[in-house]
Amino acid sequence: MKLVVAEKPSVAQSLAAVLGAKQKKQGYLEGGGFLVSWCVGHLVGLAPADAYDPKYSEWTYEDLPIIPKEWQFTVDPGKKEQFKVLSDLMNRADVDSLVCATDAGREGELIFRLVYHQAGCHKPMERLWISSMEEDAIKAGFSSLRPSSEYDLLYAAALCRAKADWLVGITGTRLFSTLYRRTLNVGRVMTPTLALVVERETAIDSFKKEKFYTVELDCGFSAVSDRMAEKKAAEKLKAACAGQPATIRSVEKKQRTASPPKLYDLTSLQRDGNRLFGYTAQQVLDYAQALYEKKLLTYPRTDSNYLTEDTAATVPELLEQSVSSLPFSVEVGTTDVSRVVDASKVSDHHALLPTMQVKQDALAALPAGERNILTLVMVRLLCAVSEKQVYEDTAVILDCSGTSFFAKGRVVTTPGWKAVEQAFLSTLKQKPEKDDPEPAALPSITEGQSLPGCKAAVREGTTSPPKHFTEDLLLSAMEHASAEEFAEIEGVERTGLGTPATRAGVIEKLVRGGFLERKGRQLLPTKKGHNLIVVLPDSIKSAKLTAEWEAALKEVERGECSAEDFLSGIERMTADLVEGYRAIQADTSLFDQREPIGKCPRCGKDVVESKLSFQCIDRSCGFTMWKNSRFFTDKHKELTKAVASALLKKGRVKMTGLFSEKKGVAYDATVVLDDTGKYVNYKLEFDQKKAGAKHE
Repeated sequence: MKLVVAEKPSVAQSLAAVLGAKQKKQGYLEGGGFLVSWCVGHLVGLAPADAYDPKYSEWTYEDLPIIPKEWQFTVDPGKKEQFKVLSDLMNRADVDSLVCATDAGREGELIFRLVYHQAGCHKPMERLWISSMEEDAIKAGFSSLRPSSEYDLLYAAALCRAKADWLVGITGTRLFSTLYRRTLNVGRVMTPTLALVVERETAIDSFKKEKFYTVELDCGFSAVSDRMAEKKAAEKLKAACAGQPATIRSVEKKQRTASPPKLYDLTSLQRDGNRLFGYTAQQVLDYAQALYEKKLLTYPRTDSNYLTEDTAATVPELLEQSVSSLPFSVEVGTTDVSRVVDASKVSDHHALLPTMQVKQDALAALPAGERNILTLVMVRLLCAVSEKQVYEDTAVILDCSGTSFFAKGRVVTTPGWKAVEQAFLSTLKQKPEKDDPEPAALPSITEGQSLPGCKAAVREGTTSPPKHFTEDLLLSAMEHASAEEFAEIEGVERTGLGTPATRAGVIEKLVRGGFLERKGRQLLPTKKGHNLIVVLPDSIKSAKLTAEWEAALKEVERGECSAEDFLSGIERMTADLVEGYRAIQADTSLFDQREPIGKCPRCGKDVVESKLSFQCIDRSCGFTMWKNSRFFTDKHKELTKAVASALLKKGRVKMTGLFSEKKGVAYDATVVLDDTGKYVNYKLEFDQKKAGAKHE
């Protein structure tokens, strides 16, 4: 009996249907000589710090860094029931071997292996490695199961990644949280990603817009001068050119081509999903995963833009299927499938493709998000194998009143793949913005030709700052982080922050942690996120360093670097990090996001509200106005935010309805703040014009 372990129940059900395992049991299916069960994501993970020593339940600087000598693992408390099901099945007497059928990638391998080891299983296991949930693909995969030993290095890299994240996350988070007395999450990939956004906003904030001026000639087509800094100069040129003839000095024509785009990997799909539909990276991944489980899309967590030869054999049929399934009319001319074939650039999985299960009615029945993502993949397939776009660019230089003016024109001779793209874009309610709109065609002109009576106008413009990050732009920045540093290093093809499978999760963690916020489609750093990057050292926030780590993990996966060597480097870095902050006095006010109600009378820093008091943000100062002060409670009054603010601003506040316990009557008086420098006291003052004996 073989036990097949999938990553999710839905995938297990698809596998079971093909294998003939139709009997439903508690937590698994049985039949056809197979038991088919599932994990629920990560059932087993690295144990928390306090599992190694109870003292780690408290966060203290003195306990850092935390570096386990022997790593421990634990079952997710919310998933113990399914772990027990799997553990019992793995150790059943009639189960002689296992099939790892989790998602075919680094994390999928880790999910299965940790459960296997935690259950104390030692039975032989094989690996199912497929890129599609179609029945034929599943059958082919089970007919050619691979020895699990082929994936030992993949597991080693996955476990190495998890341990590295644990070391940096646990030590970094505790270090900066204890220093700044706020929970400040630090991560191996998360923090450099945040740094990218903060650096971009800093560049935008420091950017100084500068006005510039141009003169535009209308000679039957538009021609523009060079930029000028002074409006007076532009007005002078306008006056000199108005109504004057212009002479064509040169006409230069060049034939150019625009190559078709590559097939989608996950990151490029997420970018277009954000750019065209406003979906977050996580939403695109969720939609793609749902399509995969519905057998409409190949495996989504891929970093490849190419296909292998055997996969490419299905493309002609997929093209026909896509054309007939799309909800708009599209004509595909000559195609060249070889353009998307390169086995050397396919690692774990080939580029994203629709499957033969896609029909027009099936597409229409999908939820909007899934339908849009599947449409993107089909359109991209049609574009990728279509002809190049061919066009002719014309560059014209005119002379008018001794000044050069410039015009550009374009004529498309072969639409090629752009025709497919345009047919799709025309269906969108909200068209994507173009950074550089394509120039229109110019009229027929020749060198030496005179253009009489040109109109002239001054145009004002301003220089533009860098763009705020959207998820589209941030994903691109994450993917290409440190690319320049690695461009000339042999054997390093891809660097960047994280992997296609993890980048969406990183962005979501930053948002949930209050370090990034979404405003429309923009991703902006919060005050908390900005200040965290300000205080962190380069060793934690460097994109280059993290990209090096990611490249090293690839080397572990290929057997070119040992996990031990990689982790020892991480351990040294965390130890050095802790030691470097031993003598630093942290400014805790940086992460106090509470609105100040006034200034401290002792040190001049902000006073903020807490649950029980109004206190100086500098705890060493000690100034505190307690809300339950007997001075106010004895008089049947509360020390409210308004009262505290007035006392801080003016040193006094008039109050009505103060109650005298001795006399049982209410009275009015002015409360005066009387701070001794050590104790916060209050006094009463009475209006001398009014009758009023002392009430206290």
